[in-house]
Amino acid sequence: MRLLVGLALLIAAAFAPAQHGHQPMHPRFEDAERWAPVFEDPARDAWQKPDDVIRALALPATARVADIGAATGYFSVRLARALPQGRVYGVDIEPDMTRYLRERAAREGLSNLVAHAGAPDDPRLPERVDLVLVVNAYHHIAARSAYFARLKPALTAGGRVAVIDFRLDSPVGPPRRHRVAPETVQEEMRAAGYRLAERHEFLPHQFFLVFAPV
Repeated sequence: MRLLVGLALLIAAAFAPAQHGHQPMHPRFEDAERWAPVFEDPARDAWQKPDDVIRALALPATARVADIGAATGYFSVRLARALPQGRVYGVDIEPDMTRYLRERAAREGLSNLVAHAGAPDDPRLPERVDLVLVVNAYHHIAARSAYFARLKPALTAGGRVAVIDFRLDSPVGPPRRHRVAPETVQEEMRAAGYRLAERHEFLPHQFFLVFAPV
């Protein structure tokens, strides 16, 4: 029951205000403390499988990672703990989310986790990174091909972009009309100058695609 309640909150609260098409779909998350129990609900682990995702990414110990749409740090914190010799940028466009993540990193002693303010059309990364991770946020980005084309210079040689988002037939996630099919993601990323490098199938409700620049 707790899992179902957590999923319902995540879907109804986070995605109800969204717009469709290629327009921005950002509900305002101005009160991070109010959203933290939703995004950080331990019941989410059962279907998000964060530890399995991080293992599948096979990151070197010194990796630089940007978590786009980091919110309260669900993946950013886990990545920072998994990469104590690396650096993780938790990127969000909401000032209160970056404030929350900055305070959380300090509170949890994660000196390698940097809360970073991005823009809707550019994450504005301060250095090149080995991986850009986009979880449940790809469908929120407007003009996606342009966004990821602009991102390419921020990747190191061998850098990758991993996209995880809800399948069209998933019983959880945003309304179907707001979702993006994995085939569409591949087309948009191809237009941005990327090729599909890996595909993982272990997530029950989401596709997991990894791209490399061409």
